[in-house]
Amino acid sequence: MPVGRSRTEDTGSARAGMAFAVTAYGLWGLLPVYWKLLGDVPAHEILCHRMVWSLAFVGALLALRRDWRWLPAIVARPRLLLIFLCTGSILAVNWLTYIWGVNTGQIVETSLGYFINPLVYVLLGVIVLRERMRRAQVVAVVLAGIGVLYLAVLHGSFPWIALTLATSFAAYGLIRKIAPLGAVHGLALETMALFPFATAYLLHASLHGRGAFGTGPPAATVLLFLSGSVTAIPLLLFTAGARRLPLVTVGILQYIAPTLQLLLGVCVYGERFSGARAVGFSFVWCALLIYTVEGLARWRRG
Repeated sequence: MPVGRSRTEDTGSARAGMAFAVTAYGLWGLLPVYWKLLGDVPAHEILCHRMVWSLAFVGALLALRRDWRWLPAIVARPRLLLIFLCTGSILAVNWLTYIWGVNTGQIVETSLGYFINPLVYVLLGVIVLRERMRRAQVVAVVLAGIGVLYLAVLHGSFPWIALTLATSFAAYGLIRKIAPLGAVHGLALETMALFPFATAYLLHASLHGRGAFGTGPPAATVLLFLSGSVTAIPLLLFTAGARRLPLVTVGILQYIAPTLQLLLGVCVYGERFSGARAVGFSFVWCALLIYTVEGLARWRRG
């Protein structure tokens, strides 16, 4: 126990961390409901608004905290700016794919992407960072691969939405792991890098009468405006939770989001989830069970 802290304080911190993390993953799991409300707006336009209003929200937060001292040092390092332009672009691909998948009735497949994401992250660690996979991780990755191939054969088409979401988010996490900025500062820099492109598109669409903001239903305008806070608030909650919880706990809680997405797709929006499709998902779930149990055992051995 750290010096100067009581067991009661540690317990309180852990409880707060659990509440923050569960709320964050719960909000991410319910996000399809939000994008469905914007189903009449093109996915790429929603993406641009999400970028612009996320920067506005995070910028206002940093201004309130007077937390801009980190920015001049970052701007003076072109290589670091390039890294965050890269992570911002990867994040844009992830967001665009997710919004498009949700609003074209493929929430179940988007959930698959976030179920297999941890295993893709392990695989990228082996390929990029030359890390060694443990035996249980190899078994988990192979099982997940079998499940994805089964689903591809079952549907007669490659599950590109799921794999794009999984690989893009894993690549994003891998690069952000080595980038020397926290979640809030990083999101500010990423949205700042893409702000000119997003703003240029939105201005062009507005001038040609194609933009939904201010010209469509008032509800759509409000939802587009709030897309920044919808993006940033779960991230802030997650960051607060992750600081107070062991990494293995955060790893287990991450399955809340895709589970809620799957339930929404099947139970609320009526997407098809046949027995044959469930078999493919079962391979992925077995892989995640092995991966999680092995991680827990390794953590307990300390």
